[in-house]
This record gives sequence, structure tokens and C-alpha cells, in this order.
Amino acid sequence: MPRTVLAGGAALAAAVVALVAVVGVVGWWAPSGSAPEPDHSARAESAATPTRTTTSSASSPRSVVGVGDSVTAGTNCDCAPFVARFAELLGARDGRPATATNLGVPGLTTHSLATQLTQAGPARSVAAADLVVVTIGANDLGPLEDRWEQGGCGPACLAPAVAAMARGLATDLARVKALGGSGQRVEVTTYWNVFEDGDVADRQRGAGFADWSDSVTVAANRAICATTRTFGDTCVDLYAPFLSADGNRNPTPLLSSDGDHPDAAGHALIARALLAATPR
Repeated sequence: MPRTVLAGGAALAAAVVALVAVVGVVGWWAPSGSAPEPDHSARAESAATPTRTTTSSASSPRSVVGVGDSVTAGTNCDCAPFVARFAELLGARDGRPATATNLGVPGLTTHSLATQLTQAGPARSVAAADLVVVTIGANDLGPLEDRWEQGGCGPACLAPAVAAMARGLATDLARVKALGGSGQRVEVTTYWNVFEDGDVADRQRGAGFADWSDSVTVAANRAICATTRTFGDTCVDLYAPFLSADGNRNPTPLLSSDGDHPDAAGHALIARALLAATPR
């Protein structure tokens, strides 16, 4: 069955994006050409912050580190998650070995990722990485599903949650920047849907959910990319690869049986999207 997103969903997404600016995200995003002030509350003391070590040899392995939620972790997919697949594709394309470290944790939010990034082991891995891939934010928005099921969740309900998610992402990216420094590349993905999608969502959530969840996702993705750009990092779109540019493709063949996480084909698609966004 083709996936249909109604015109009302696009209008709702636009209203959410406009309201997000009012409730405070724009206040955190820096004007064009300026860098945002980092949130020092998410940083460890300087003595606990690893010093980034760069490699000088073009033949030495390139280190790819993935941080984020259950999408990064590969939940409900008995397969190699996209972090490992991306490193493999990168090495094959560039003729230079690439190692993969997957720090994804199911259930992680922007707040709990900030905590993880102050821990010694993850901090060392991120500090040593040549390239960090970040996928985070969907779990911040999870409580909105309950609001929708209890009678609806329009722009006034969505906007504060999207704004808070964006501020949390900014804290995470500030921490990554502090660990890795200017020589490190950071790529932040969006989502095809921050909730369930495809046939599972249609069957379990019923009428109206696809349209509503798409509007939340579009607003979240715009906030993710806007926040990412303020740090000079790269935002990698996953919406169009999964759903097509108009959002109407049914993503079921790319999702696991829960309708929420990528299957092997979905992880392979994410890896290819990351590769396409990464210069040689």
C-alpha cells in the first residue's frame, strides 16, 4: 500500500516550525556566520577531557564512531548496523582502511547522550575519531505519542518538545566539538520518522497517525539540520532516501518487524547516504 501523507500534515509541520522559533530554539541557534556559545554544563572538567590525537599518515586507518539511539545501536535487526557498514564502504571507496566503533544505546535521548559523552570510555573514542556520526532526538519526542492518543497534539503541543530537543542536540554537538576539535568531521542524520511508520503504524495506530507523525518528523528534521549547521557540521537527510522526496513511499521494506527500526536493507541505505555525504 502506498504511503499517503495528507496536505494537512505539511501545513501542521510548517506551523510547528514557525512556533518553534517563537518558543526559543532560534534564541539558541546562532546568527549566520557566528558560532553558538557551548553549554559548559555538559562538559567534564578539563582534566577529564581527553586530548584529541590526530594521525598523520594517509595510509593509517580512519576511525568512524557512531553515537546515538537505538537506530545507531541496530535494535531489532540481526545485522551489521549502519556504522559498521558505512566504515566498510568508506574504506572501499577511498582505498584506506576504516574502523568502526558503535556507541549507540537504545532509548538514548539528547540529555542522556550528553551524559554518555562525559564518561571516560565514550569520550576517549569520540576524541580519537576522524569522523563522528550522530543520530539522536527521536526519543525526546516519544511522550508526544501519548498526547496524540489522548486527544491530539497540535503545534502548541509539538513546538516546545521540538525546541527542547534542538537545545539538547546543541549541547551534544558542543561536547563533541570540545572533544574532537576542528580537524574532526561530524555528520548528524535526520529521521524518516521519529515514531513507527509503514504498515505497522497504519495497522496499530490507525487513521490520522501517519499524517501527524510525518508533521512531527518534518519539524524535528528541520530543527536537527538547523542546529547542526550552527556548528559547521553536516546534516545527512534520511527522510527522502526512505520515503522519497515527496514523503509518499511506503518504507515497510526498509523497516524491521516493529515498524520503528531499520532492517538490514534500511541500515545499508543509511550507510550509503552517509557515504554520499562524505567527501573523499
